Amino acid sequence: MDATQLKETLKLFAKQAEALVEQKLGDRSQIENQVRGVVKNLENSLQSFMQQKEAGNRSSAVALKVKALENFQGDFPAYESELASGFDVRAQLPEPVVLEPGHRSLIPTGLSFEIPKGYEIQARPRSGLAIKKGLSLVNSPGTIDADYRGEVKIILINLGTEAVTIEKGERIAQLVLCPVVQAQFVKVDALGETVRGEGGFGSTGV
Repeated sequence: MDATQLKETLKLFAKQAEALVEQKLGDRSQIENQVRGVVKNLENSLQSFMQQKEAGNRSSAVALKVKALENFQGDFPAYESELASGFDVRAQLPEPVVLEPGHRSLIPTGLSFEIPKGYEIQARPRSGLAIKKGLSLVNSPGTIDADYRGEVKIILINLGTEAVTIEKGERIAQLVLCPVVQAQFVKVDALGETVRGEGGFGSTGV
């Protein structure tokens, strides 16, 4: 049950309680006022809960500093839907680039980022380009470290059977801001044993 349904249920409860009180007592008594008070408190609690939830959603966003370079044109990157995990970046090219089947090219985005400590940006293929044109990223996902300040460039590869033209301003990849956990390396003489042991490629079946 969502918040709207819950609120409607509370209103219905208030009407039914009011009707019951009038039926039993024949007038608006102290009991009716008490019922109204309970319902009002529930509605106030619901409203407060929704406000806190919205504030929490806003505070969960991480500030990401973005610099537009001299070759950048067009709109700043943005999420295309409310719950999207990735935002698109566009090709910033002086002229179109033709990718032959099996060929790859480094495509500039005209953007650089100041990624917060404890995060990375991952570059991933766009599903539409992958299914329609066979375009992907050579290093998928590509990693952009938090201490990198240069221009983000995308290594596109044509995995299809026909040449593909990359147009200026075309959306070429999506970037995802991800948390990072670094390992603390501990040198040991032996590792803990498991049932699988050293079983590698194909050891669990085809």
